[in-house]
Amino acid sequence: MPLTRTLPSCCVFLLLLVMSKSALIGKSHSKGKNHPVLQYVLNNSVRENQVMEKLRLKTMEDSLNIMMVPPEQAQFMANLVRLIKANKTIEIGMYTGYNTLSMALAVPEDGKVVACEIQQKYVDIGKTFFKEAGVEDKIDIRLQPALQTLEELLDAGEAETFDFIFIDADKMNYENYYEKSLRLVRTGGIIAIDNVLWSGKVIAPEEDDITSQTLDKLNKKLHADNRIDLSMLTIGDGLTLAFKRNL
Repeated sequence: MPLTRTLPSCCVFLLLLVMSKSALIGKSHSKGKNHPVLQYVLNNSVRENQVMEKLRLKTMEDSLNIMMVPPEQAQFMANLVRLIKANKTIEIGMYTGYNTLSMALAVPEDGKVVACEIQQKYVDIGKTFFKEAGVEDKIDIRLQPALQTLEELLDAGEAETFDFIFIDADKMNYENYYEKSLRLVRTGGIIAIDNVLWSGKVIAPEEDDITSQTLDKLNKKLHADNRIDLSMLTIGDGLTLAFKRNL
């Protein structure tokens, strides 16, 4: 019999909370920066491009650097991009472009990354490093709301032509991003959704915590969605991989 069936509800909640905290190490540049296991992973698996390292260090100067995709996660997704031989990709929420650069380096010479961002200052940071890495021609920066960009891509007849889409922007629009991404990605393509565990707060969201409630609702929706196969991983702040089925 599962342990949780033998405990009072209040104890179950506390147990799940402790388990979530132990499973969630966090990002290597924030909550996980002093975690010995995560640092071992970094030291023995991450192969960071020199320009990516420069961009990461530049991003760490920003007060919102916690938004950056950590190196271990960026490399993992880049390997997925290579694994499925992705050519057309989208990043919804570019920030300074660390993960954008990672994907641009992973796609072939004729590949592209549509990078969605709404703040000019972050675009300006990223562009310098995109050029230094020699991949600026692969990156199509759209400085406007991401939903507008996704709709424009659909209107341009690009439905089911993208191989990999990464969602990492405003959480209140996650479901909208997901639905439009599902129309844009090809069968067998991957939609990666970031921050799905939200520091474990999705387990029992507070009444006034709309963000956690929204993410929890989306997680449950994806679990029941027969249009995809999926895996939820504890890397970073939680990463869901949704693989579009052939229906």
